[in-house]
Amino acid sequence: MKAFLLQIFTWWNGQTVGTRFFTWRKGERVGADQFGNTYYRSRGGAVDPTLGHERRWVIYKGEADASMIPPGWHGWMHHRTNVAPPQETYTPRDWELAHEGNQTGSVNAYRPDGSILAGQQATGKGDYQAWTP
Repeated sequence: MKAFLLQIFTWWNGQTVGTRFFTWRKGERVGADQFGNTYYRSRGGAVDPTLGHERRWVIYKGEADASMIPPGWHGWMHHRTNVAPPQETYTPRDWELAHEGNQTGSVNAYRPDGSILAGQQATGKGDYQAWTP
């Protein structure tokens, strides 16, 4: 019952009732990523006359955060490629890092040297001359 009420009243927790109904009527599951997000397209690859191409969408597992779409799925979602990641054989290079979502606002956010949030203040190096009129 709680999940159903969340689908009615929130859009940031997965899918709404409208999205569930639209997906059931017109969607075709393409695959899922390592984060549990599920990807869909228009049933049969039907071209939407208003868009000029097939419709593609994602149903997030948990909070709707677009930065949690891995690069391969991002390319497919934005019509950069017509081959979905499950249909291709891609092996990452040994120097490639695993995908991470946007860490801004979390404890894992990037904090450069001298940042107050990093717990330190910038140290003067003597290379700065204040301007005086």
